[in-house]
Amino acid sequence: MKSPIEKFLEDVHHETLKINGGEPASYIPELATVNPDLFGITLATVDGYVYETGDTRTNFSIQSISKPFTYALALEDIGFEAVDEKIDVEPSGDSFNEISLEPGTGRPMNPMINAGAIAAVSLVRGGTNGSRPTRILNAYSSYAGRDLDIDDDVFTSELVNGHRNRAIGHMLRNFGILETDPNPVLKDYFMQCSVQVDCRDLAVMAATLANNGVNPFIGQRVMEVDVVERVLSVMTTCGMYDAAGEWVTSVGMPAKSGVGGGIIAVLPGQVGLAVFAPPLDAFGHSVRGMAACERISRELELHFVRAGRTGRSTVRSSYPITNAPSGIRRNDESAEVLEEHGYRARVLELQGDLLFAGAEAMVRAITELPADVEHVVLDIRRVDEVAEISLRMLVSAWQELKNENRTLLLVDPESKVASYLESTPEHEKSPVPVFDTRSGAVEWCESTLIRRYGNELCLPSKVEARNSPALGTMSDADANALQELMVERTYDAGDIIRRVGQKFGGVHFIESGTVAGFLRDTSGDRVQTAKLSAGMTFGELALGSEDRQETTVKAVGKVSIKLLEAATIDTLEEENPRLSVALWKALTRDAYVRVDQQLREMAVRTRD
Repeated sequence: MKSPIEKFLEDVHHETLKINGGEPASYIPELATVNPDLFGITLATVDGYVYETGDTRTNFSIQSISKPFTYALALEDIGFEAVDEKIDVEPSGDSFNEISLEPGTGRPMNPMINAGAIAAVSLVRGGTNGSRPTRILNAYSSYAGRDLDIDDDVFTSELVNGHRNRAIGHMLRNFGILETDPNPVLKDYFMQCSVQVDCRDLAVMAATLANNGVNPFIGQRVMEVDVVERVLSVMTTCGMYDAAGEWVTSVGMPAKSGVGGGIIAVLPGQVGLAVFAPPLDAFGHSVRGMAACERISRELELHFVRAGRTGRSTVRSSYPITNAPSGIRRNDESAEVLEEHGYRARVLELQGDLLFAGAEAMVRAITELPADVEHVVLDIRRVDEVAEISLRMLVSAWQELKNENRTLLLVDPESKVASYLESTPEHEKSPVPVFDTRSGAVEWCESTLIRRYGNELCLPSKVEARNSPALGTMSDADANALQELMVERTYDAGDIIRRVGQKFGGVHFIESGTVAGFLRDTSGDRVQTAKLSAGMTFGELALGSEDRQETTVKAVGKVSIKLLEAATIDTLEEENPRLSVALWKALTRDAYVRVDQQLREMAVRTRD
């Protein structure tokens, strides 16, 4: 099943590819030879999942996207105070290659412009013994989660043609920002700009920043949290140079561009975004990359103002319905069907906020379900805020499920999602079943699976008391003898058969129809505990509760019952002890089956 996010990115790629304009960077001759039609988009989540479309595995040079990562390395090497003495953190309002220095001190305005980036390189340890380029490359590799290399052709082109950067380097030496010969520093700067990456590498590096410095794909901390905080702050105000204001307004994520055609954007706690398209605008930013980022941010609601709360892990748990049955007691034939086919229905319990990151986790959990899962129960009772993008993504996932003849069900008593789905044209054609309780949704799945994979014995409309599963261990003669001792009772829809607090009144054998059991929870609300149909029994559990009925039992529709009264059981114990013992053995066995169901239910509820 294709993810709605993957499909969305493909649509963005297809539409944005039509945008023309801009030219690849020409002041570095090697960059001017890049194919201008290349275009890739990659989205990486903080839990280590990648969505990508287009030319995402094509290598290109990282260029200025390297700047925040070298700045981070300098901060970790010599500390914030020492770095701040050499590089300010103020927006310059100038283009990336301006000689923008602070009056009086000569400090570069920030580490994102070339002057600040060259200064940052000089602060990375290892410059005296020639190990600085290796340290920088190793650091980038740890951020990307794989070994990166240098593009020698780009490096040579930078080295031969980087006259303006040389002028910046000597200016920094003049003001004492560079304390030694600028040429080795410049060489290392050209090297870092020539590191080969692809779009996926950049998305992983962005996701590492989004994940507070822990690379989500290798599970290692590669950058300290306070450093990430500083780097993202400077990227927000300075990363897009003289277009920073427009970027924050339209996209709203810390970002960095490079003249190689790449852009990274970071939504802390949620995702890293990377795009690659070589033609640049007047600011040195990828034309198609800017357009793609704006649309992705707008339609996925990634602007930091909208997506400010991360929340807890959205998918609380995922399990087949056999792990937590509905509470309906099934006959042996039905139980066998559910044992064999119950995995075809699965419950996904959600919690927290359904903003983009939560919606992404939700639809990923749905799309990654095996193809033989026919029914998906989405339990959203623990969900708090639901963003518009989450609703749209759920509709897309729902459509994909329908296309594969699979069913989506909602447990949504407060209609946080159901009301939106009901307003869609798709709902008129194929409504989503909505339930107040998880048990109700699971019951629907059970009955559907039994009808599909079972036979006429699984869901009988009438079962004589002597054929009840509760008496399954008894001989036919004993079961017939017991039925002779029973009295018949009939009830109409809504009739109360047993009330909470009543003394043990006997064992009720349902021959046709359905009954439901209810009790009050700690808030005083009535909760359905079970639904029983033909062949099932009730009433006997009162014997384990000091002869006190613990639930109210009500008829659902017309019900026919055979009742083995309490007085009859007492007489049976005196007059036919053997038959009495056989009865209690059968009922005890049946009770253990129900206890096992309840224990599995408790395991699911307390597991997380």
